[in-house]
Amino acid sequence: MGQDERVRAHEVDTARAPIPLLVDVDTGIDDALALLYLLASPEAEIATVLCTAGNVPVHQVATNTLAWLEVCGRPDIEVAVGSAVPLVAPLMTTEDTHGPRGVGYAELPAPTRDPSARSAAEAWVELTRERPGELTGLVTGPLTNLALAVRLDPGVLTRLRRLVVMGGCFNHPGNTTPTSEWNVAVDPEAAKVVFDAFAGLAPERRPLLCPLDTTESIEMHPAHIARIAELAGSVPGEDLSPDDPRGRRSRASVPVVRHLSDALRFYMEFHRDQNLGYLAHVHDPFAAAVALGTVPFVTRPATVDVELDGRITRGTTVADWSGIWGREPDADIVVGTEPEYFFTHLVERVALYVRELYVPGSNN
Repeated sequence: MGQDERVRAHEVDTARAPIPLLVDVDTGIDDALALLYLLASPEAEIATVLCTAGNVPVHQVATNTLAWLEVCGRPDIEVAVGSAVPLVAPLMTTEDTHGPRGVGYAELPAPTRDPSARSAAEAWVELTRERPGELTGLVTGPLTNLALAVRLDPGVLTRLRRLVVMGGCFNHPGNTTPTSEWNVAVDPEAAKVVFDAFAGLAPERRPLLCPLDTTESIEMHPAHIARIAELAGSVPGEDLSPDDPRGRRSRASVPVVRHLSDALRFYMEFHRDQNLGYLAHVHDPFAAAVALGTVPFVTRPATVDVELDGRITRGTTVADWSGIWGREPDADIVVGTEPEYFFTHLVERVALYVRELYVPGSNN
Protein backbone atom coordinates (compact mmCIF):
# COMPACT_ATOMS: atom_id res chain seq x y z
CA MET A 1 0.00 0.00 0.00
CA GLY A 2 1.41 3.39 -0.96
CA GLN A 3 2.21 5.98 1.66
CA ASP A 4 -0.39 8.48 0.43
CA GLU A 5 -3.12 5.84 0.59
CA ARG A 6 -2.45 5.29 4.28
CA VAL A 7 -2.99 8.90 5.29
CA ARG A 8 -6.49 9.50 6.61
CA ALA A 9 -8.34 12.77 7.06
CA HIS A 10 -10.74 12.95 10.01
CA GLU A 11 -13.50 15.53 9.69
CA VAL A 12 -15.39 17.09 12.58
CA ASP A 13 -18.08 14.69 13.82
CA THR A 14 -21.12 16.83 14.64
CA ALA A 15 -23.54 13.95 15.13
CA ARG A 16 -21.65 12.01 17.76
CA ALA A 17 -23.29 11.11 21.07
CA PRO A 18 -21.47 12.11 24.28
CA ILE A 19 -18.24 10.16 24.70
CA PRO A 20 -17.49 8.67 28.13
CA LEU A 21 -13.90 9.53 29.04
CA LEU A 22 -11.20 8.39 31.42
CA VAL A 23 -8.93 11.43 31.60
CA ASP A 24 -5.39 10.89 32.93
CA VAL A 25 -3.56 14.16 33.66
CA ASP A 26 -0.50 15.68 35.33
CA THR A 27 -2.14 19.09 35.89
CA GLY A 28 -0.25 21.25 34.54
CA ILE A 29 -1.29 24.47 32.79
CA ASP A 30 -2.38 22.97 29.50
CA ASP A 31 -3.96 19.99 31.31
CA ALA A 32 -6.10 22.52 33.21
CA LEU A 33 -7.22 24.14 29.96
CA ALA A 34 -7.97 20.68 28.54
CA LEU A 35 -10.18 19.88 31.53
CA LEU A 36 -12.02 23.17 31.17
CA TYR A 37 -12.54 22.49 27.48
CA LEU A 38 -13.93 19.00 28.22
CA LEU A 39 -16.27 20.37 30.88
CA ALA A 40 -17.52 22.91 28.35
CA SER A 41 -18.10 20.25 25.68
CA PRO A 42 -21.47 18.51 25.35
CA GLU A 43 -19.63 15.74 23.46
CA ALA A 44 -17.75 14.80 26.65
CA GLU A 45 -18.85 12.76 29.66
CA ILE A 46 -15.96 12.61 32.13
CA ALA A 47 -16.24 9.35 34.03
CA THR A 48 -13.24 10.11 36.25
CA VAL A 49 -10.02 12.09 36.28
CA LEU A 50 -6.82 10.22 37.09
CA CYS A 51 -3.67 11.92 38.37
CA THR A 52 -0.11 10.99 37.52
CA ALA A 53 3.22 12.45 38.57
CA GLY A 54 4.76 14.55 35.83
CA ASN A 55 4.66 18.33 35.61
CA VAL A 56 4.63 18.36 39.42
CA PRO A 57 4.52 15.59 42.06
CA VAL A 58 1.37 13.51 42.08
CA HIS A 59 -0.21 14.92 45.23
CA GLN A 60 0.16 18.45 43.87
CA VAL A 61 -1.39 17.21 40.64
CA ALA A 62 -4.34 15.89 42.64
CA THR A 63 -4.69 19.16 44.58
CA ASN A 64 -4.62 21.16 41.34
CA THR A 65 -7.16 18.87 39.69
CA LEU A 66 -9.60 18.87 42.61
CA ALA A 67 -9.36 22.64 42.97
CA TRP A 68 -9.73 23.30 39.23
CA LEU A 69 -12.79 21.07 38.93
CA GLU A 70 -14.41 22.97 41.81
CA VAL A 71 -13.59 26.36 40.30
CA CYS A 72 -15.04 25.13 37.01
CA GLY A 73 -18.28 24.00 38.62
CA ARG A 74 -17.80 20.21 38.67
CA PRO A 75 -16.89 19.07 42.18
CA ASP A 76 -18.87 15.89 41.55
CA ILE A 77 -16.29 14.27 39.26
CA GLU A 78 -14.16 11.54 40.85
CA VAL A 79 -10.42 12.23 41.09
CA ALA A 80 -8.12 9.24 41.67
CA VAL A 81 -4.43 9.48 42.54
CA GLY A 82 -1.82 7.36 40.78
CA SER A 83 1.77 6.38 41.38
CA ALA A 84 4.12 8.97 42.85
CA VAL A 85 7.03 7.72 40.73
CA PRO A 86 7.62 6.33 37.22
CA LEU A 87 8.02 2.58 36.71
CA VAL A 88 11.83 2.63 36.79
CA ALA A 89 13.38 6.09 36.59
CA PRO A 90 13.42 8.69 39.37
CA LEU A 91 10.72 11.31 38.95
CA MET A 92 11.60 14.51 37.15
CA THR A 93 9.21 17.45 37.28
CA THR A 94 9.07 20.76 35.42
CA GLU A 95 8.17 23.59 37.73
CA ASP A 96 10.23 25.92 35.54
CA THR A 97 7.64 25.40 32.80
CA HIS A 98 4.43 25.23 34.85
CA GLY A 99 5.25 27.08 38.06
CA PRO A 100 6.04 25.86 41.59
CA ARG A 101 2.53 24.44 42.02
CA GLY A 102 2.00 23.50 38.39
CA VAL A 103 -0.56 26.20 37.58
CA GLY A 104 1.67 29.16 36.83
CA TYR A 105 0.72 32.29 38.75
CA ALA A 106 -2.82 31.06 39.44
CA GLU A 107 -3.79 30.89 43.11
CA LEU A 108 -6.54 28.31 43.19
CA PRO A 109 -8.66 27.95 46.32
CA ALA A 110 -7.92 24.87 48.38
CA PRO A 111 -10.14 21.94 47.37
CA THR A 112 -12.94 21.06 49.77
CA ARG A 113 -12.86 17.30 49.18
CA ASP A 114 -10.39 14.43 49.06
CA PRO A 115 -9.45 12.18 46.16
CA SER A 116 -11.07 8.81 45.62
CA ALA A 117 -10.03 5.88 47.81
CA ARG A 118 -9.04 3.79 44.80
CA SER A 119 -5.83 4.25 42.89
CA ALA A 120 -5.70 5.51 39.33
CA ALA A 121 -4.57 2.10 38.05
CA GLU A 122 -7.48 0.43 39.85
CA ALA A 123 -9.86 2.97 38.31
CA TRP A 124 -8.58 2.16 34.80
CA VAL A 125 -9.23 -1.52 35.40
CA GLU A 126 -12.53 -1.27 37.27
CA LEU A 127 -14.22 1.29 35.03
CA THR A 128 -13.30 -0.53 31.83
CA ARG A 129 -14.72 -3.72 33.35
CA GLU A 130 -17.93 -1.92 34.27
CA ARG A 131 -18.27 -0.30 30.84
CA PRO A 132 -16.44 -2.49 28.32
CA GLY A 133 -16.18 -0.99 24.86
CA GLU A 134 -17.66 2.36 25.96
CA LEU A 135 -14.82 4.41 27.42
CA THR A 136 -12.24 6.46 25.56
CA GLY A 137 -8.99 6.97 27.41
CA LEU A 138 -7.35 10.40 27.15
CA VAL A 139 -3.84 10.64 28.59
CA THR A 140 -2.21 14.08 28.70
CA GLY A 141 0.60 13.17 31.10
CA PRO A 142 3.05 10.28 31.45
CA LEU A 143 1.59 6.83 30.84
CA THR A 144 2.53 5.46 34.28
CA ASN A 145 -1.01 4.84 35.54
CA LEU A 146 -2.12 3.06 32.40
CA ALA A 147 1.03 0.91 32.32
CA LEU A 148 0.36 -0.13 35.93
CA ALA A 149 -3.23 -0.92 34.96
CA VAL A 150 -1.99 -3.10 32.07
CA ARG A 151 0.19 -4.98 34.53
CA LEU A 152 -2.82 -5.49 36.82
CA ASP A 153 -5.06 -6.58 33.97
CA PRO A 154 -3.70 -6.85 30.40
CA GLY A 155 -7.28 -6.77 29.09
CA VAL A 156 -7.76 -3.13 30.07
CA LEU A 157 -6.70 -1.83 26.64
CA THR A 158 -8.97 -4.21 24.73
CA ARG A 159 -11.92 -2.95 26.79
CA LEU A 160 -11.30 0.68 25.81
CA ARG A 161 -13.23 2.12 22.90
CA ARG A 162 -10.12 4.08 21.91
CA LEU A 163 -7.04 5.58 23.51
CA VAL A 164 -5.81 9.10 22.74
CA VAL A 165 -2.36 10.10 23.98
CA MET A 166 -0.60 13.45 23.98
CA GLY A 167 2.98 12.34 23.68
CA GLY A 168 6.03 11.63 21.59
CA CYS A 169 7.77 13.35 18.71
CA PHE A 170 8.83 11.76 15.46
CA ASN A 171 9.95 14.21 12.77
CA HIS A 172 10.24 17.13 15.17
CA PRO A 173 12.76 18.24 17.83
CA GLY A 174 12.10 17.16 21.38
CA ASN A 175 11.21 19.48 24.25
CA THR A 176 13.01 17.54 27.00
CA THR A 177 16.07 16.17 25.25
CA PRO A 178 16.93 16.91 21.62
CA THR A 179 14.84 13.89 20.58
CA SER A 180 12.33 13.25 23.38
CA GLU A 181 8.96 14.70 24.39
CA TRP A 182 8.19 15.39 28.06
CA ASN A 183 5.40 12.90 28.80
CA VAL A 184 7.35 9.99 27.32
CA ALA A 185 10.68 11.16 28.74
CA VAL A 186 9.30 11.15 32.30
CA ASP A 187 8.44 7.45 32.07
CA PRO A 188 9.74 5.77 28.90
CA GLU A 189 9.16 2.29 30.31
CA ALA A 190 5.47 3.05 30.85
CA ALA A 191 5.11 4.33 27.29
CA LYS A 192 6.73 1.17 25.94
CA VAL A 193 4.45 -1.06 28.03
CA VAL A 194 1.37 0.67 26.62
CA PHE A 195 2.53 0.89 23.00
CA ASP A 196 3.69 -2.76 22.98
CA ALA A 197 0.32 -3.88 24.35
CA PHE A 198 -1.40 -2.62 21.18
CA ALA A 199 0.61 -4.89 18.89
CA GLY A 200 -1.65 -7.17 16.88
CA LEU A 201 -4.91 -5.38 17.68
CA ALA A 202 -7.35 -4.40 14.93
CA PRO A 203 -6.67 -1.07 13.17
CA GLU A 204 -9.76 0.57 14.69
CA ARG A 205 -8.31 -0.15 18.15
CA ARG A 206 -4.97 1.51 17.54
CA PRO A 207 -4.20 4.47 19.85
CA LEU A 208 -4.25 7.98 18.45
CA LEU A 209 -0.98 9.73 19.26
CA CYS A 210 -0.80 13.52 19.30
CA PRO A 211 2.95 14.29 19.10
CA LEU A 212 4.88 17.52 19.22
CA ASP A 213 5.02 17.40 15.43
CA THR A 214 1.40 18.61 15.48
CA THR A 215 0.75 20.00 18.96
CA GLU A 216 3.47 22.63 18.67
CA SER A 217 1.39 24.21 15.92
CA ILE A 218 -1.30 24.81 18.57
CA GLU A 219 -0.07 28.24 19.68
CA MET A 220 -2.24 30.19 22.09
CA HIS A 221 -1.69 33.95 21.98
CA PRO A 222 -2.80 36.85 24.22
CA ALA A 223 -5.62 37.64 21.79
CA HIS A 224 -7.19 34.26 22.52
CA ILE A 225 -7.26 34.97 26.25
CA ALA A 226 -8.65 38.45 25.65
CA ARG A 227 -11.45 36.99 23.53
CA ILE A 228 -12.34 34.38 26.17
CA ALA A 229 -12.59 37.12 28.79
CA GLU A 230 -14.69 39.31 26.51
CA LEU A 231 -17.15 36.57 25.59
CA ALA A 232 -17.36 35.41 29.21
CA GLY A 233 -18.41 38.88 30.33
CA SER A 234 -15.34 39.39 32.49
CA VAL A 235 -14.11 42.89 33.31
CA PRO A 236 -11.74 44.58 32.90
CA GLY A 237 -10.46 43.21 29.62
CA GLU A 238 -7.54 40.78 29.64
CA ASP A 239 -4.63 42.38 27.82
CA LEU A 240 -1.54 40.21 28.24
CA SER A 241 1.56 41.73 26.67
CA PRO A 242 5.24 40.83 26.49
CA ASP A 243 5.87 44.36 27.78
CA ASP A 244 4.06 43.64 31.07
CA PRO A 245 6.15 43.27 34.23
CA ARG A 246 6.97 39.61 34.87
CA GLY A 247 4.39 38.04 37.14
CA ARG A 248 1.66 40.63 36.66
CA ARG A 249 -1.67 39.28 37.91
CA SER A 250 -5.11 39.36 36.38
CA ARG A 251 -7.89 41.49 37.87
CA ALA A 252 -10.63 39.63 35.99
CA SER A 253 -14.03 39.66 37.69
CA VAL A 254 -14.77 36.09 36.59
CA PRO A 255 -12.71 33.61 38.66
CA VAL A 256 -12.09 31.05 35.91
CA VAL A 257 -10.86 33.78 33.59
CA ARG A 258 -8.60 35.17 36.30
CA HIS A 259 -7.03 31.80 37.13
CA LEU A 260 -6.68 30.82 33.48
CA SER A 261 -5.05 34.13 32.60
CA ASP A 262 -2.60 33.92 35.50
CA ALA A 263 -1.66 30.35 34.56
CA LEU A 264 -1.20 31.12 30.87
CA ARG A 265 0.81 34.29 31.57
CA PHE A 266 3.43 32.15 33.34
CA TYR A 267 3.42 29.70 30.42
CA MET A 268 3.84 32.52 27.89
CA GLU A 269 6.71 33.98 29.87
CA PHE A 270 8.37 30.57 29.84
CA HIS A 271 8.01 30.23 26.09
CA ARG A 272 9.38 33.75 25.61
CA ASP A 273 12.38 32.84 27.79
CA GLN A 274 12.98 29.88 25.47
CA ASN A 275 13.00 32.26 22.46
CA LEU A 276 9.74 30.77 21.16
CA GLY A 277 7.71 33.98 21.37
CA TYR A 278 5.13 35.32 23.81
CA LEU A 279 2.74 32.41 23.34
CA ALA A 280 1.79 29.05 24.83
CA HIS A 281 1.85 25.64 23.18
CA VAL A 282 -1.37 24.15 24.58
CA HIS A 283 -0.81 20.53 23.61
CA ASP A 284 -3.41 18.93 25.86
CA PRO A 285 -6.61 20.73 24.79
CA PHE A 286 -5.84 19.71 21.22
CA ALA A 287 -5.57 16.05 22.27
CA ALA A 288 -8.92 16.46 24.05
CA ALA A 289 -10.49 17.78 20.83
CA VAL A 290 -9.07 14.81 18.91
CA ALA A 291 -10.67 12.47 21.45
CA LEU A 292 -14.04 14.19 20.96
CA GLY A 293 -13.79 14.51 17.17
CA THR A 294 -14.40 18.26 17.41
CA VAL A 295 -11.37 19.31 15.35
CA PRO A 296 -10.29 18.19 11.88
CA PHE A 297 -7.05 16.24 11.85
CA VAL A 298 -5.00 13.89 9.70
CA THR A 299 -3.46 10.59 10.82
CA ARG A 300 -0.85 8.26 9.44
CA PRO A 301 -0.34 4.71 10.76
CA ALA A 302 3.05 3.54 11.99
CA THR A 303 4.72 1.05 14.27
CA VAL A 304 5.94 2.92 17.34
CA ASP A 305 8.66 1.98 19.79
CA VAL A 306 10.45 3.75 22.62
CA GLU A 307 14.20 3.89 23.14
CA LEU A 308 15.08 2.86 26.69
CA ASP A 309 18.83 2.30 26.64
CA GLY A 310 20.37 5.03 24.52
CA ARG A 311 22.90 7.18 26.35
CA ILE A 312 21.64 10.36 24.66
CA THR A 313 18.38 9.08 23.11
CA ARG A 314 16.55 7.54 26.08
CA GLY A 315 12.85 8.42 25.90
CA THR A 316 12.88 8.94 22.14
CA THR A 317 9.80 7.69 20.29
CA VAL A 318 10.60 6.05 16.96
CA ALA A 319 8.03 5.52 14.19
CA ASP A 320 8.51 2.91 11.48
CA TRP A 321 6.41 4.51 8.75
CA SER A 322 7.22 2.04 5.97
CA GLY A 323 7.32 -1.40 7.58
CA ILE A 324 11.11 -1.81 7.82
CA TRP A 325 10.70 -3.71 11.10
CA GLY A 326 8.23 -6.12 9.51
CA ARG A 327 5.60 -5.40 12.16
CA GLU A 328 2.07 -4.18 11.58
CA PRO A 329 1.24 -0.57 12.57
CA ASP A 330 0.21 -0.27 16.20
CA ALA A 331 -0.62 3.46 16.35
CA ASP A 332 -2.25 6.20 14.30
CA ILE A 333 -0.13 9.34 14.56
CA VAL A 334 -1.80 12.74 14.18
CA VAL A 335 0.32 14.47 11.53
CA GLY A 336 -1.79 17.54 10.73
CA THR A 337 -4.66 19.76 11.81
CA GLU A 338 -6.16 23.25 11.40
CA PRO A 339 -5.00 25.42 14.34
CA GLU A 340 -7.16 28.42 13.41
CA TYR A 341 -10.29 26.25 13.37
CA PHE A 342 -9.30 24.71 16.69
CA PHE A 343 -8.80 28.04 18.47
CA THR A 344 -12.00 29.60 17.15
CA HIS A 345 -13.86 26.57 18.48
CA LEU A 346 -11.98 26.41 21.80
CA VAL A 347 -12.34 30.10 22.62
CA GLU A 348 -16.06 30.27 21.95
CA ARG A 349 -16.86 27.02 23.74
CA VAL A 350 -14.83 27.76 26.86
CA ALA A 351 -16.01 31.37 27.09
CA LEU A 352 -19.71 30.52 26.86
CA TYR A 353 -19.35 27.79 29.48
CA VAL A 354 -17.55 30.17 31.85
CA ARG A 355 -20.14 32.87 31.24
CA GLU A 356 -22.87 30.50 32.41
CA LEU A 357 -20.89 29.60 35.55
CA TYR A 358 -20.60 33.10 36.99
CA VAL A 359 -22.69 36.21 37.06
CA PRO A 360 -20.63 38.82 35.15
CA GLY A 361 -19.08 41.26 37.56
CA SER A 362 -19.01 38.87 40.53
CA ASN A 363 -15.67 38.44 42.28
CA ASN A 364 -15.93 35.03 43.91
